[in-house]
Amino acid sequence: MKKILFMFLAISIVSCKNAEKKAEETKKPEVKLYQLVGGSILVKKLEVFSQDTTYTGQQKQFTDAYYIISHPKGNLMWDAGLPEQLVMPDPFDEPSGVYRIQRPDSLENQLKSKGFQIEDFEYFAMSHSHFDHTGHANYMQEATWIVQENEYNSVVGDSAVARNPVLETLKEVKKLNGDHDVFGDGTVVIKYMPGHTVGHQALYVEVSGLEKPVLLTGDLYHFEENRTNKRVPSFNYDVEATLKSMEQFEAFAKEKNADVIIQHSPKDFEKLEKLLNSL
Repeated sequence: MKKILFMFLAISIVSCKNAEKKAEETKKPEVKLYQLVGGSILVKKLEVFSQDTTYTGQQKQFTDAYYIISHPKGNLMWDAGLPEQLVMPDPFDEPSGVYRIQRPDSLENQLKSKGFQIEDFEYFAMSHSHFDHTGHANYMQEATWIVQENEYNSVVGDSAVARNPVLETLKEVKKLNGDHDVFGDGTVVIKYMPGHTVGHQALYVEVSGLEKPVLLTGDLYHFEENRTNKRVPSFNYDVEATLKSMEQFEAFAKEKNADVIIQHSPKDFEKLEKLLNSL
């Protein structure tokens, strides 16, 4: 009888330990998300955001957000706003006549407001390499730049037609060919969504304390109507690839029941701020 009781207790202890181990393995790390303003963009000729004349004569105000993702294994900065030369009293009308742009403050000051320094980042990634997403990239020289290989080749590779001097300052590079789980636990995943540029990316983040994960669009969409009607900007690298990425993005968003945040949308900026402030 004692022997049977001992065996029963031993099995119970082992079962408890296995259950504890399993629970520990499935427990997600604490992931925090911070949203910052990398610029203000007034689009004076909105028609460039469609393949046809849909938006002719219209204007629209964009924000230009960038993000900090804090994870126990390191910090990631996503996107880099407008260049710091645009931190000026009056907005700048760039030569094409399409955009009126301005940046509110420097990277250093904005990071300080969230309790970070420039040196605190192990990783740096951008949705793509257009000027309104690469602005302060040159400050990220101590971080590892995570980028699709084809995007890298298009802007700083040997075959690049127009090399980007800001991005050439980044020497630590991790080149991707598809999706990438940044920290290896499924909480922060770069999603390959080509079309806007050859190596365009979106970002999936499971923020601790939020009911739903956050899915940052990059420039797959620029504003709500663009998403609803699947309109592709006139300057996109590949229209068909963009439409295919939109389809894949929406399927992934539905699968994960994610809160989609359009990065240039002032409305979505406010939405995400409310979510983050509720934590």
